[in-house]
Amino acid sequence: MATQRAIQVERVGKSYRLGTAEAPRAGMLSEQIGRALRSPLRLLGAPAAKPGPARSREFWALRDVSLEVERGEVIGLIGANGAGKSTLLKLLSHITPPTEGRISLWGRVATMLEVGTGFHPELTGRENVFLNGAILGMRRREIDAKFDEIVEFSGIEPFIDTPVKRYSSGMYVRLAFAVAANLEPEILLIDEVLAVGDADFQRRCLGKMRDVADDEGRTIVFVSHNLSAVQRLCSRSYWLHQGEIAAQGPSQDVIAAYLRRVGSHQHQGVAEIGNDVPRVGTGDARLRRVEMVAGDEPVDQVMLGQGFSLRLTFEVGEPIDDGVVELGICGPDGSRVITVHNIDGDRPPFALEPGTWVVEVGIDTTLLPGDFTLDVGLHRARGLTWDYVEQVLTFSALNVAEGSGDRYPWNVVRGSVRTPTDWAIRPANAPALRS
Repeated sequence: MATQRAIQVERVGKSYRLGTAEAPRAGMLSEQIGRALRSPLRLLGAPAAKPGPARSREFWALRDVSLEVERGEVIGLIGANGAGKSTLLKLLSHITPPTEGRISLWGRVATMLEVGTGFHPELTGRENVFLNGAILGMRRREIDAKFDEIVEFSGIEPFIDTPVKRYSSGMYVRLAFAVAANLEPEILLIDEVLAVGDADFQRRCLGKMRDVADDEGRTIVFVSHNLSAVQRLCSRSYWLHQGEIAAQGPSQDVIAAYLRRVGSHQHQGVAEIGNDVPRVGTGDARLRRVEMVAGDEPVDQVMLGQGFSLRLTFEVGEPIDDGVVELGICGPDGSRVITVHNIDGDRPPFALEPGTWVVEVGIDTTLLPGDFTLDVGLHRARGLTWDYVEQVLTFSALNVAEGSGDRYPWNVVRGSVRTPTDWAIRPANAPALRS
């Protein structure tokens, strides 16, 4: 059976005028009202100030962008801030028209762009659920059938009859995602708003997106700086750079190309992490430096069975009384093979005052030969993410041991970690050597 197209974008561009001082056009009624409110003397007939010479320039937020998405496909959009990802979603959702090119959509579209998009602040959560359903063309009985599921997923049942203008940003996102995912649009456009929710809610959202794509055949366009989520969820991805498509293809290949361009600056086991590095979190604390150390020297290679340490430097802007540092080691295929936290073993979280802090952690495990990457995060114990950076440092494990003849015996390496074990052998009719 032939696949059916859900989205087609043909040579689309979007331009804006920056710094214009030209006389305003008549424009839409909302624009005329806005200009009147900004210049109230005009309402009294006062002469307007004579405009100076026009000084404007044309800025292309998108240029010559073409892509196709099949029905039931999940694609990712990645790129630095200002690359044009959110602009493309606004064009797809018809919030703003393209300057050039053509966009074709087949199916109803639900959009999550900014916190509160599509909600009327004076209406309650319940009323907004029905409003959004009506906008999607659903009948009241269809919305009624989904209502309890929406409220349960959002987790805000005690506040469902409260005007949403009193919701926190996290409550907004919970309800907005629950509405978008459960009211059955054929196309779901999701921006980086999931970063507002806590870690548990983010996991449930990603699981829900997988379900609606796999089981219900809906199409998803997912914009995120969480590259591991993009890789897990999206079969294909597009990398946008300065308004143009820099790469497209399987998500793993596109993400690797992106990180080669904009990743952390690494040299001999030391990575410096600038503000332009892809990251997720509130930004109230930031990872600035990672050092991989063996024998008190920075290294980017470890021997078979050799222990090593990591020094993580954070800049903290706000007091944190329940800090949880996450350290992940990923194998050659990008999958997580080791995850450790400073609270493992019932240890207390870190209390961090504003300033610069260095966290040291020793890793005592045997990594099998291959290439590895590090993910580093700083969270609150209650789930909020302050900063999270993926693939911040790359290193290799060698097939030679330090001071012994130990080696991995096979040409093909299966797995990534060799855990300590205790072996024994006996005839089948002999008593067990240990109980």
